[in-house]
Amino acid sequence: MAWTTTARLHFPFQQIISNREKHRNSQQASVKASLSVSSRTSGRISPPHPLKLEISPLFQKINGLCENGQLSRALDLVQDSLNESNPACSREAISVLLQACGRSQDLDIGRKIHVLVSSSSSLTGDVILNTRLITMYSMCGSPLDARLVFDGLQGRNLFQWNALISGYTRNELWNEAVSVFCGLLSSEAGFMPDNFTLPCVMKACGGLLAVEAGRAVHGIAVKLGLPLDVYVNNALISMYGKCGLVDEATRVFHTMLERNLVSWNTLICAFSENGYSEDCFDVLGELIGEGLVPDDATLVTILPVCAIEGRFEMGNAVHGLAVKLSLNQELRVNNALIDTYTKCGCLSEAQLLFEKSLQRNVVCWNTMISGYARNGDVITTFGLLRRMQMEGIKANAVTILNVLPACLNPSELQGLKELHGYAFRNDFHSDDLVANALIAAYAKCSSPSYADRVFHRFSNKTVSSRNAIIGGYAQNGDPKKAIDMFLEMSLSGLDPDWFSIGSLLLACARLKLLRHGKAVHGFILRNGLSMDSFIDISLLSLYIQCGRTSSAREVFDRMEERNLVSWNAMISGYSQNGWPNEALELFREMQRLGFKPPEIATMSALTSCAQLSALRLGKEAHCFALKMGLCDDAFVCSSIIDMYAKCGCIEQSRAFFNGLKGRISGIGYVADTGCVLHELEEEEEKVEVLRGHSEKLAIAFGLMRVGGRATIRVWKNLRMCGDCHGAAKLVSKVAEREIVVRDNKRFHHFKDGLCSCGDYW
Repeated sequence: MAWTTTARLHFPFQQIISNREKHRNSQQASVKASLSVSSRTSGRISPPHPLKLEISPLFQKINGLCENGQLSRALDLVQDSLNESNPACSREAISVLLQACGRSQDLDIGRKIHVLVSSSSSLTGDVILNTRLITMYSMCGSPLDARLVFDGLQGRNLFQWNALISGYTRNELWNEAVSVFCGLLSSEAGFMPDNFTLPCVMKACGGLLAVEAGRAVHGIAVKLGLPLDVYVNNALISMYGKCGLVDEATRVFHTMLERNLVSWNTLICAFSENGYSEDCFDVLGELIGEGLVPDDATLVTILPVCAIEGRFEMGNAVHGLAVKLSLNQELRVNNALIDTYTKCGCLSEAQLLFEKSLQRNVVCWNTMISGYARNGDVITTFGLLRRMQMEGIKANAVTILNVLPACLNPSELQGLKELHGYAFRNDFHSDDLVANALIAAYAKCSSPSYADRVFHRFSNKTVSSRNAIIGGYAQNGDPKKAIDMFLEMSLSGLDPDWFSIGSLLLACARLKLLRHGKAVHGFILRNGLSMDSFIDISLLSLYIQCGRTSSAREVFDRMEERNLVSWNAMISGYSQNGWPNEALELFREMQRLGFKPPEIATMSALTSCAQLSALRLGKEAHCFALKMGLCDDAFVCSSIIDMYAKCGCIEQSRAFFNGLKGRISGIGYVADTGCVLHELEEEEEKVEVLRGHSEKLAIAFGLMRVGGRATIRVWKNLRMCGDCHGAAKLVSKVAEREIVVRDNKRFHHFKDGLCSCGDYW
């Protein structure tokens, strides 16, 4: 991505610098003068000369109103001073008022001030006020207005260039920031960047992940002989961290002659963003060891690491540090602590912290709601949403997105509909992210018709929204509609991305449309689309489902990075398609390469042993499952039972099931000997064969191993026979257990003597 972005932007830094080298001597004095007046206080742009304030009573009154947020009254006083022909006082007051508008993001008052300045002949060309206007519009989230002010200036100075670059960076318009920087370098006025320009541009390069452009900016600073002060170095650490170059970020940090707390925080952030959790904690310890006191930014940077890693103890220690430093009631620290506890599964601690919060904004509520939703507590999630409304906190689009994870189960379809209605009434349904999330949620709730309605009522049909509906159709067994939607997407002029193609391949796999799948594969190769892991897995699934194991292996061997999912898919594919030896060999290779086979790969290995009747290999796989703690998984247990049954070792499970048989016979079970495929004459022999069916033995094993009222889950790679189906229904009743059996056709949910399939499968 970084290379693509960089190539598209065509950063001409080195060429511009080379062309300007001959002017360097004449510009050195100008650069030094600019540097000497460049200031960093409060992160604002300093004027080219200090304001000579006459501290008049009127100015003091206007300044006081600005500090108290009474901007309308301050504006009235400024207008009065203009009418009294007091431009000096007005200029100073307007400058203060513009800064206050930026801080409070009051765009309406800011525009009225702009009209005042433009209508006054004594103020319209004022350098300081025009710079303040650019900054004000940027801080109010209106970079277009800032650009219009900049473009209307007759003569621009370095501070106005810096104000515009900083404004674009503030609004995350990274391309525009870099483009203006290029304009600065090539301007006829001959301005050179200073130590305020560079951090802004470096931040933009980090936002674009444009590492080569960032290095070029670094090189410009060195070539111009600009001192790399603490602010520039902090920006360098941040830029290299965002681009994934942690070693270079660390190198910059260690070469710094001067470091402040921001330097340490930025390094922690670089480690955090790149998954170096232990290094984050090491740097925090070193920071404290150096005698520095962590601030709220330090804690907010380190807490997400605890959350992602599930490090409850470390998160609790950071909480203690926050209390010790009296930072625990800082709003963003409090929100980060709540988020950490919820992601560690400690909802009671998070709730306690939430209730003790002195101030709760929408972010705090969203964090708490998200925690309960992620942990599957539907009732509390919706309860918090209602309570949030009752306390007068207005929900936003993020609130809807945070509640949705609680509604991703078919049993919660009604709750999803209610949430959809709430989003519609509050006009959140037109938000791209909300609409796409609703489509995906309805698909996961097995309600593709509702997903279809949301999609067709949504006016702004983007690639993401089409991906959501394509994925929904593919997930819900309607691959034909998924293919039709993909074709419609292509005809509409939208370019499919990796998710579109992967979903289409999964649809082809479900329908076993090998020819169509190969056509998609060809499309990928012809268009030079980079192979994404999702596309690779989808191709594996296609060829495996269509019985083309050799083609699947070619895809597998060609993959640059193999993860657990790809290993699982290939081993499972060999097992499903009758290649047990190859499945076992790949299972061994997976272990040799340092991967730890998870449940699915272990189940496939056990199934392969059963197919080969290889008891010795099966015992090895069983030992591996024991060693890795996989035997508590019901699916692995059923595979072990199936393997031993097919290898002739079934006495223990059979004895248990025989005891169970007496109980189910008492409520009507009669062996269905018509399900016996062996040519046997005696009825008792047929009954004996039925007792050894693997799903019966697996259910018996599950009842022995899984305590309480936990659901018994059995995975079977053949169709479930009628006798086992009838027996499972009755077992669910006498044992008072829910039993789920997955055969090669569907899921069977047995409960209270009934099956979800209605005895049709």
